[in-house]
Amino acid sequence: MKIIDLNCDMGESFGPYSLGNDHEVIQLISSVNIACGFHGGDPDVMDQTVAMAKKYHVGIGAHPGFPNLIGFGRWNMEIPEQTLTNMIIYQIGALDIFCKKHDVIMQHVKPHGNLNNMADKNTSIATSIVEAVQSVNSNLPLFVKPNSELERIAKRKGQPYVLELFADRAYNKDLTLVPRHQENAVITDSQVAAQRVIQMVKENTITAITGETIRVEGKTICVHGDTPSAIELIKDIRKLLEIENIKIGSPV
Repeated sequence: MKIIDLNCDMGESFGPYSLGNDHEVIQLISSVNIACGFHGGDPDVMDQTVAMAKKYHVGIGAHPGFPNLIGFGRWNMEIPEQTLTNMIIYQIGALDIFCKKHDVIMQHVKPHGNLNNMADKNTSIATSIVEAVQSVNSNLPLFVKPNSELERIAKRKGQPYVLELFADRAYNKDLTLVPRHQENAVITDSQVAAQRVIQMVKENTITAITGETIRVEGKTICVHGDTPSAIELIKDIRKLLEIENIKIGSPV
């Protein structure tokens, strides 16, 4: 039986602002990436999200991002390499304290938004991410996109990693994600997204936005919980995975 992880970015509410459908979504996934206060989240939300993950036996990961609350971590930023490394260490450490409070273990790190996207091609940013994780825990896996600079740097430096694919995002033929501002970059049809996941998991391929079929590998699939169709999308994915006798479980 094949096993695939379903991960989702969560804990992105802050202060009086509520984002996402965290309580519903967390019951449908196997790994959660928790915002650490820079692009979203705050100490109360981090505490509550770790507690929820423990309640539902969901693997916990830190989700560090750029210090870009107003842009939700989706603006490109130029930050000196050592400063960026320390920012990521700071965020991982903050979440780890809440994991210790609730007597759970952090299982992975996944960069957020444009920190992640820029690490597809930018060696300096990819190096900052890998060195930050190694400074905290050299055995802590990184979620990385296939064919990215982040994957190459993690491999070169001996940092464990898990290849991640996206259920609801369109791909370019080089396996980068189509930027959100472009048409059809985000897939909102739950049936289409579910069929894409089956294609990724069973056939190890994805159809790029250009129509080409590209070989892919992945052990974890990202589903976004802050879209209006999120609950339906995740349920449809789970239903098809069950039909195909594919088990959902954490990769770590």
